[in-house]
Amino acid sequence: MKNTLETFVVLLCGIFTSSIVNAADKLEAKQFYEIRQYSIVDDTTEAALDSYLKDAFLPAMERLGIGPIGVLATAPQDENPQRRVVVIVPLDRPGLILNVKQKLKKDAAYLTAAADFMARENANPGYKRIVTELAVAMKCMPKAIVPEGTLENEDRVYELRTYESVNERVGDLKVEMFNNGEVPIFLATGITPIFIAQTVVGPQTPSLTYLSLFPNNDARLKAWGDFLAHPDWKVLSGKKEYQGTVSRIDKYVLVAKPYSQM
Repeated sequence: MKNTLETFVVLLCGIFTSSIVNAADKLEAKQFYEIRQYSIVDDTTEAALDSYLKDAFLPAMERLGIGPIGVLATAPQDENPQRRVVVIVPLDRPGLILNVKQKLKKDAAYLTAAADFMARENANPGYKRIVTELAVAMKCMPKAIVPEGTLENEDRVYELRTYESVNERVGDLKVEMFNNGEVPIFLATGITPIFIAQTVVGPQTPSLTYLSLFPNNDARLKAWGDFLAHPDWKVLSGKKEYQGTVSRIDKYVLVAKPYSQM
């Protein structure tokens, strides 16, 4: 009887452990994104931030094998009053955020390149504040994709959109809506997603955030018009279960910094 019980416990533990490992594997298959929004003070401080990101941060991240990293800034067409620089860091697992911070403190080349920027004090800040969120890629787009030839197009523009929901249940329905058909309509109407992710930690939860790419601003405007008029969107958005899934939309029109990898 004892041996039978021990065998059952061993088998049960094996099944339980296997389930945890499988769940972890499925989670690991999706990228995570650290999305930083730097609020800019003025042109001089933005230039200093550019030097830090270009000469210190991005080379250090490349040494750690992390990328491509997007560095985007407010476009002339953006209507928000606060100028911002957005940095998007793709990660294989969320724990890398802490791991990266620890490794940067020991990276001599990084510390040297970042010294002037980090020496700034209250009277001469490098930015007003960094607002950061951590998001996990959704089933419809488990990894970020930068289409071939993107970096060669100097006219390209981006949109970073955050869709807030009134609660977690409704937020999950908006995620389901993306996973069940919204992305193919994007692609059919000229909206090219770079990443699509649900917020894990951030100031606007529950929400999802995505970055989309357009050849130029005219193409951006046309694509959204085509999207809203697309018959498949009318069907998908007309479904009762998806009504009221978004309570607020934040939209930023952005252009790439010359050193951006996205």
